[in-house]
Amino acid sequence: MIPKTSVLRIARPTDNLTSISRMYMAGLGFEVLSEFSYHNGFDGVIIGHPVHAYHLEFTYHQGEQVGRAPTQDNLLIFYISDLELWKDACKKIREAGFILVASYNPYWDTLGCTFEDIDGYRVVLQNSEWNV
Repeated sequence: MIPKTSVLRIARPTDNLTSISRMYMAGLGFEVLSEFSYHNGFDGVIIGHPVHAYHLEFTYHQGEQVGRAPTQDNLLIFYISDLELWKDACKKIREAGFILVASYNPYWDTLGCTFEDIDGYRVVLQNSEWNV
């Protein structure tokens, strides 16, 4: 069993460290929690909400190119049950530069919207509660 004090961090590489960090902060209301430079050839930004137990980490490997997402089904999914909050979140993520796209899996288009970032990775804003 994972203790309640555990934190989930999702890390992924990017060729656009500054742009992608700004995009996610503006689009999802995240803030910079930590940054590092020249750590074994990597720069990185860790973003999230200080009170939530999850973070996103974007890294750039100096001198390397990682390219775009390997598939259209690389998703971060956020469940937002309140309709007005969901509409506002969809507006903010579009204003941050994410592109509204049809989901690779049509299930996500039923109660949500799928947005693609500049690296080709996708975020789903689902207008429902998550149920086990």
